[in-house]
Parts: sequence; C-alpha cells; structure tokens
Amino acid sequence: MVQGTASSVGKSLLVAGLCRLFRADGVNVAPFKSQNMALNSAVTPDGLEIGRAQAVQAEAAGLVPSVEMNPILIKPEGPGRAQVVVMGRPAFSLSPAEYHAHKPKLQGIIADCLATLRRRHDLVIIEGAGSPAEVNLKDRDIVNMHVARLADAPVLLAGDIDRGGVFAAFVGTLELLEPDERERVKAFVINKFRGDLSLLEPGLDFLRQRTGKPVLGVVPYLSNLRIADEDSLSLESRTGRARPGPERLDIAVVGLPHISNYDDVAALEHEAGVSVRFARSRDELWGADLLILPGTKSTVADLGWLRETGIAQCIEQRARAGGLVLGICGGCQMLGEKIEDPERVESLESCVAGLGLLGLSTRFGRDKTTAVLKARLLEPCFLGDPVQADEIPGYEIPGYEIHMGQVTLGANVRSPLQIVSRNGTRACVPDGAISAGGNVIGTLIHGLLEHSALRRSVLDALRKQKGLARPDASTQVPSAQAEYDRLEAALRQSLDLALLRRLARTG
Repeated sequence: MVQGTASSVGKSLLVAGLCRLFRADGVNVAPFKSQNMALNSAVTPDGLEIGRAQAVQAEAAGLVPSVEMNPILIKPEGPGRAQVVVMGRPAFSLSPAEYHAHKPKLQGIIADCLATLRRRHDLVIIEGAGSPAEVNLKDRDIVNMHVARLADAPVLLAGDIDRGGVFAAFVGTLELLEPDERERVKAFVINKFRGDLSLLEPGLDFLRQRTGKPVLGVVPYLSNLRIADEDSLSLESRTGRARPGPERLDIAVVGLPHISNYDDVAALEHEAGVSVRFARSRDELWGADLLILPGTKSTVADLGWLRETGIAQCIEQRARAGGLVLGICGGCQMLGEKIEDPERVESLESCVAGLGLLGLSTRFGRDKTTAVLKARLLEPCFLGDPVQADEIPGYEIPGYEIHMGQVTLGANVRSPLQIVSRNGTRACVPDGAISAGGNVIGTLIHGLLEHSALRRSVLDALRKQKGLARPDASTQVPSAQAEYDRLEAALRQSLDLALLRRLARTG
C-alpha cells in the first residue's frame, strides 16, 4: 500500500508507476483505492463510474478498469454536499456528517471488492488518501490504515520534497500513528526531487537513524508527465499563466469552481507551439485563440459564478464577435438556452437561463448517463471535416459520457458529432450543437481532444486563423503508454528494487 504525508504528494502516480513496473516483471498486478474524492472520473467498459486515477493505474497495469478498483467515489457538489457514487452508480447526496455516519455500511463493500481483486491478481497495489495521520478522521477511516489492516499490507509512506518540509512530514506522520500502524510502515519514498542527490544524503541518514526505517528511494521530478491527475490541486500551478507571445497558440480554459475532468485539455498542453491557460477572471480570457468551457459537477452554480465574475458577458461578447468557443459536457449545457431541474437534482432552481449561444436546452433528472463510446464527425466545423475523416479507414473518435442532464436540440440545430457506439452497442445518436455562425460548438463527450487527428484539425484551424505555420511534423504528443514507460524507468532507476520485491512478496 502507498500512503502519503499529505494530499497531492504523488501517491496516484507512484501506484501507476509501480503497476507498470510489476507488470513488466511478469506480475499480474492491479490497483485499488477504496474511497476516492475527485471530480476527475472515468467510465468502465460496462458503463460504471470510477476515479480517473484508478482507470489510469489499470491502463498502466495493462488491465481493463473495473468498478472493484474504486468502489466508492465522492464528487463534491457544492458547499456542504457531495454525490457519493457506490459501485459505479450515484447512491446518495450527503453532507460530510451524514457520510461519516454512513461509512460503516460501506466497509463490507470495500472488503468484498478487495477480496475480488486478490482472487483475480497476484499483487494488488493499494492507494491511500490524504494522510493516515488525520487524527480527527482516524476513528472513521475506510481508506488508509483500515484498508492496510484489512489486507495485511506493508505500507510505503510517500512525501513530496518539492514543496519542502518532507523530513518533518515523515517524522510527524509516524509520531501521530498508533504503534501497530507505525510498525506497518516499512519504508519511505521521497518524491519529486530536483537537484544533486548527494546533497540529500545527510537528510536520508537522519531519517533512517531517527525512525529506524529504510528509504526505498528518491524519485526525481518528472516534468511534463502526461498522466492524468487525480484532483484539482494540480490546477493551481496552471492557473494565472501569462499570455504567450504571438508565435504560439493561446488556449484559455475557464477555471470553474467545480471543474471536472479537466484532463480533457491535457493533450493540448503537450503540443508544440501551444499554450494552455486556466483562467478565473474575465481579464484573463481576452485575446485567447480558443476559449474552452469545461465540464463541471455543479452546472447551475458554476453558471451563476460565470455571471457574478463577468466571465459570462465576456464569453457572449467573444462568441458574437466570431471568436471560437468550445463547451464540453457541463460547459455545453451552460452554452444552451436553458437548464431545467424540476426535481431539484442539482440545485434549488427549477429553471435557469443559459448563455443562449447554442440552440439546445438541458433537463436534469435522477438518471445519470455513464458510457464509453465512439463517435464520428457529422458536420464540417473547427473540430474537423467529416468528408476528410471518411477517407481515413476506421476513423472513429473514442470518448466517454458522464452527465446528469439530458440535452434537447432546437429546430434546425446542427450537431457536430454522431455517437456510433455506446458501451459496445451500436448507436446512432447526434451529440452537441453548432451555432449558426459555426464558431461555437458544444459536446457532451469527454476525451475528444485525445484523438490525434481531431486535435490536429482543431489546432490547424486555429493556426490558419492566426496565420501560423504548422510545426515540424516530427514533434508528436507522447502516447499514454510511452509516459507509463517513462514513469516506470524513473522508478527502476531510483528505487531499491530488491527491497520493493521483498515487501511486495514477489521476490
């Protein structure tokens, strides 16, 4: 099990890398996280929702993701409430106190899922959450030491040296653990190290002498690693970036308060000559070549925030001036005429006006759409040309849907895409809408921009508009598999593999 001294110390990436490493060594390995709190989620092939991090870890392990890898997913909805997804389906909307009271009922589900994975695989690598030393939560823990005891798993304690204070974090965490928990921690992993390793040796010696526990390794900081982050903490470093020079494409993503699945734009960040900024004020949006309104867990609340900040007016002015706008999932819904919620599923408002830039309306109900899918271009637009796409054999765009609201198109409104399969079943469903001028597009499909040909079409349209040439064709966005290999190589070079294999009982 990999636990951490705090949130965002790199637990998810370490588990992904370890899954990749053991898989390469011929071990049948799978990831597990009992409870995940994140707005970045994924859909399994059978249409169930789990945390994005566990889907990534499964891919690194060469597995198809399953709901057993993350049986409980908590998705914050707003002040004091969260949607609780149990075994891939929305089960409750609870306050923190209500959820804590409900936790004992979830322990059996956690135990069953862990047992299922252990029957199917030689090795299960478990990810903790936050810190195991949160003394106010330890009596209701279902994700850290509770799971370690349940699995009788040795624990690696990870710390982030890039943010400073890592030695105090390690020693302080051990100090706050119970004696049996402290004994379960078998080694430390220092993550995100930059610089001369020899200068760190005195600190490593101190840690060994003070705690009596070994340091499994010091993992280097891996820049521009294209592996999805678990939660929005990583957005802080990408918010407020300066506008790029005129020789680069400038893509601004609205940093919604409840932004979800923001990794929709991750591939763009790795394209040559492209800058991606997350913007939280109207002034930061001016001058962008493309504005993206991303997904959100709280569509109505974030629509209200757009209006309060003046960003809504900025988007409307931009669209009416011919500027390009792409709305994804909740962003698509906000671009429409209205959002109805008669059952008060998502908010206290029965009906609110949208931005009115697309001829569609959204109606919320109790059912949630979760599906993996494939789509094709239906209309020529800045996403691409269906005629050219038809010339490419097998041109289908993979993606997924996670949304509560159902969208209805107005008369004579065009859709940019058509869904041709859902959860493995053939389909023929139009998706999203295009504005009359063609410069505003909305889609409910996540993951479109991962498709290299579609992404190239979007960037070519932007470059043509800006008078820029396409960069050298040899510059390519690294594939997910190549990035998993890069992460694995870093772990092989920096960890004590003999100790790791003894702890994992695979030696």
